[in-house]
Formats: sequence, structure tokens, C-alpha cells
Amino acid sequence: MSSAEGEPLVSAPALLSSGLLIQDSCHSAIRLTSFQDVRRGAISYDSSDQTALYIRMLGACVVFKQLFARDVRVRSQVGFEPERRSSHPYLCIDFRTLHTRLGCGSTSASSDPERRVHRLLSFQRYLHSSRLLRGVPQQIPLHILDEDYTGQARCMLEKVGNWNFDIFLFDRLTNGNSLITLTFHLLNQYGLVELFQLDMVKLWRFLVMVQEDYHSDNPYHNAVHAADVTQAMYCYLREPMLAKSLTSKDILLGLLAAATHDLDHPGVNQPFLIKTDHYLATLYRNTSVLENHHWKSAVGLLRETGLFSHLPAEDRLNMERDLGSLILATDISRQNDYLSRFRLHLDQENLCMSTASHRHFVLQMALKCADICNPCRPWELSKQWSEKVTEEFFQQGDIEKKHKLEVSPLCDREMNTVGNIQIGFMTYVAEPLFAEWARFCDTRLSQTMLGHMGLNKASWGGLQQEPAPVSEEAEPSTACADKGDAATAPSDGSTATTAGGTSSKEIPQGSRES
Repeated sequence: MSSAEGEPLVSAPALLSSGLLIQDSCHSAIRLTSFQDVRRGAISYDSSDQTALYIRMLGACVVFKQLFARDVRVRSQVGFEPERRSSHPYLCIDFRTLHTRLGCGSTSASSDPERRVHRLLSFQRYLHSSRLLRGVPQQIPLHILDEDYTGQARCMLEKVGNWNFDIFLFDRLTNGNSLITLTFHLLNQYGLVELFQLDMVKLWRFLVMVQEDYHSDNPYHNAVHAADVTQAMYCYLREPMLAKSLTSKDILLGLLAAATHDLDHPGVNQPFLIKTDHYLATLYRNTSVLENHHWKSAVGLLRETGLFSHLPAEDRLNMERDLGSLILATDISRQNDYLSRFRLHLDQENLCMSTASHRHFVLQMALKCADICNPCRPWELSKQWSEKVTEEFFQQGDIEKKHKLEVSPLCDREMNTVGNIQIGFMTYVAEPLFAEWARFCDTRLSQTMLGHMGLNKASWGGLQQEPAPVSEEAEPSTACADKGDAATAPSDGSTATTAGGTSSKEIPQGSRES
């Protein structure tokens, strides 16, 4: 089979003989299809299309959207590289963006070799050799960073444990792949890939599908928020109280839960789903609707990719159950239940980190803190998150007005401001939680977070043109706080929700909720 330009493409027998044929949920196997075919399980390469190139290879999908010259550091020649064609069946395709080819009228693929993009090619070379490295001691470094990515993004990853980590900048440096890159790096840094014998192809496919299932059109609950929560979770995992006690399984679950905790978030909160008779509200009986959906979506991707398929069935089910227990803990409407339990443990000084159930509870609290930590970030970052979550609230309010529905608290852009929503959230949700976390981990980080939150609260107060009675607006705003598990989101206006204290029944730790 050959391309429109006469270049040979990979044949089906070549895929079969390579031993790397991957089963897909929508198709029996990965195969080359027509140039316009962009379905899952296919590889599409249309050299005449400058606006998009959809590739799913080895189960991983990369979408190159329209690229503008000012947004691209290295966008040069496109084509096939003869010297690589014979080395590996998948390397016959040069995965380069189609930005300048037609515009420049250039047909030479050999000019300016130093500017060529090898983002996926270098990763495929790594995948080809990774099977030989599986189970090899940690002394052999895993070169997971692509050639096009070894600059500023790599420098940022060296400081991924810093609390002032700028996830927005990191997302730009990774071309919108912050969640994939960050999670992959952290799993590898902890040695979890080798320890749990995770297949590199399955892991990469899982992370790509996770990032895809976040809605990029959500102002707040998107993949960047998930990456931010994952980075915060990593900071908490490094705290002495946790670092010296958590097992490798705890760390794996903590990172995966952070990455998937808002999976497929629709950008509206639970009360909205309930009053519009959404099928998810019916499915989960109006209880932790979004959190249950995030959990089940994550389990679906784990099973589709077979990431844990090599584990015994009982261990696999336990991993899925514990992952659900962590994600369900982010339900903002159950904030008071978890906070009261945490406070009781601290008052009685009976938290025993050598006990599995206690470690799991601490992980739940850590994830809750990571999910709503935006008010604790430096002002430049916190302000951006506050504006994004408020815009998402207001978008929901606009929809409710359009369809003649009662506008949810905090979601009316004519009645609320970013400042009063954030001040209420900090007062009734964030401050009580992080005060107790500081009792548990009295470290420099916990004091830094409280300090930032105090400064940010004062900054929002100073920006308020007229100091409205925040307590009256924020405290009763239980409805918007349920903004899915994400409403828990840091600057989440959903904050007031917790203040109201909900009567929803607490799910037993580790139990599954249907």
C-alpha cells in the first residue's frame, strides 16, 4: 500500500508480524485506513490537510489542531525519512505537523535537520525497547523525554515538587499535554512502572485517553486542572508524615486518583443534573453523581487499556475499589463529614499510619486538599483559577436562564463577583480544611499554604468595590458547591456548599457505590 505521494505505508501483515498489534474497543485491531478516516483504532495521514492530523497509534491518540506560527517553536519540514523506514514498522511515518509544507512549497525533508520534530518518533523508539527494560533495576535510566521536549519543560519537571509550580506554563511547554507528561513522569520517578510491571504501551494509552476524556471547553474542570491537582498531590505525598509511611500501592492510587478525579466532567454541578433529569442523576440515585461518574469512567479506561490486566483478579478489583473510595471523597457536599472525622482523629491523636485504613483516610484528605488548593497557591496562579471556576459557574447560570430554570447559587453573573465567591469559599471551605491539615502536617508547606490563602483573601477583599455581606451569599450556596467533585475545586465557588453541611450519607471507606 502506498501514499498519495508514492511512499510505502505499513501493511497489515507488517503490523501482525511486529507483534505489537493492539486490540481496540471500537475495532478489532489497529490498521491503516483511508486518508480521511479519523476513527479510533486508525492511523490517518493526509498531507494536504494543514489544519488537523489525527493519529491513533498503539492505542494512543494525538490530535494536532491548527497551529499558528507564533505558537510553535519548531515547525519545519514534513515527510518520510528514508533512513528510518526499515528500522521499525511504525517508524516509516514521520509524525510532523503539516504547518509549512504547502505554504512554503518545500518538498525536501532533509533540509534543516536540526529543526525537525521527533516528538513521537523518539517515544516510539523507547516503546520498542521498553519491553527489554521491564523489570530491570532502577540503575538503568528510562529516557522518557522526547528530543523536542528536553528544554524548559524538562527543567520545570526537575522542580515539580515546588509549591509555586506554574501548571499553565507547563501546559504550554508540553503543547497541551501537561496531564500526560506530568503523570507519566511522576509514576516513573517513583519507580512504579517497574515495580508494578506496567506495560508502557498500555500506560501511555491510558494516560492519553484520560486526558482526552477531560473537556477542553470547560473553563475550569479540564485536563489542566487535573494536572494541577496531581502536582499538588505529589507535594503532599512528599510530606514527612506521608513519605515515611505510604506504600507504593498507596502512592500509585494517590497519583491515579488525582489524575482521574474529574474525568469527563460536564462543566455543570450535581443540582443541575438532578433538576434537568439527567441520566447520570438517575443512574446514581442523586448521590455523589459526578464523583461516581468520574470513578466509573476511570475504571472503564483501566479495563479498556488493560493496564492492570496482569494482576490477579482480586488485586485488580481492590485497586478499582480503592480508587473509587478516593475519588468519592472529593464530593464537596460531604466535606463536613470528612472534616469532622479528621478533626476527631487529630483531637484523639489516634491516627496510626501503619494501619492501612488510616493511611487510606489520610490519602482521601490529601486528595481533598489537592482538589481545592487553588486559594493556597501564589496570587498569580490562584487568581487565574478563581476566574476560571467562576466563569464556569456563570456559564451554568447562563444555561439555566436560557432554559427558564432556577439559577443556582453563585451562578448568576449579574448577582455575584469573582471576589465575593472566592472570599466565601475560603472562609467556609478552604480555611477549615487546611487548618486541620496543618495540625496533621505542621510543615513549611502547610504554613506556606495558609499564608498564601490569607494574602489571597485580603487581595480579593481589596479588589471588591463594595464589601458585600459575603457570609450571606456564600454560606447558603450549597447548590453550586457540588460542582461535581470538582466544585471542590480550589477557588471553587462551590465552597459555600460545605458550610451548609449536607446530610448525604457517608460512603463507608473502601466501599463501592453503585
